[in-house]
Amino acid sequence: MELAIFYLVAAVAVLSALVAVAHRNPVVNVLSLIVTFFCVAVTFAMQGADFLAGAQVLIYAGAILVLFLFVVMLLGAPVVSGEETPRPIQKTLGAFLAAAVAAGAFFLFSSLRETGSNLPAAGNTTRALGRLLVGPHLFAFELVSVVLLAALVGALVLVKRKH
Repeated sequence: MELAIFYLVAAVAVLSALVAVAHRNPVVNVLSLIVTFFCVAVTFAMQGADFLAGAQVLIYAGAILVLFLFVVMLLGAPVVSGEETPRPIQKTLGAFLAAAVAAGAFFLFSSLRETGSNLPAAGNTTRALGRLLVGPHLFAFELVSVVLLAALVGALVLVKRKH
């Protein structure tokens, strides 16, 4: 039963993440990202990481994305039409960055698979979580900060287009 719930939550997370990236309406993007973050919180809770699940809901879905949603709705960000001029440099750089992130994730997961048995068993405490975040999971922790920075820059670009 637990495996079926995991597959269901993972499928909803991937689908809502794809909608968040591909849809042209900024409000739908933010709402889809909120669904994705809730799904990630469910997977954290299923793994026994109650602190991470709570932090995911409170900080990301509860504060940051709701703030983005209010900013997008109050500023009335325009819906992008499909008639814009193509930007080949940005598309090439985006594809290169996606490939680099995928390669980094592949090497990270392969190194964690090799050293996974050597890691100390972490308890469900904030001290153990902090040690894991600045220890073997530092790359993933910093990758999340880069993604949040990119979201902030995207919000600024949306605001700048209007003025």
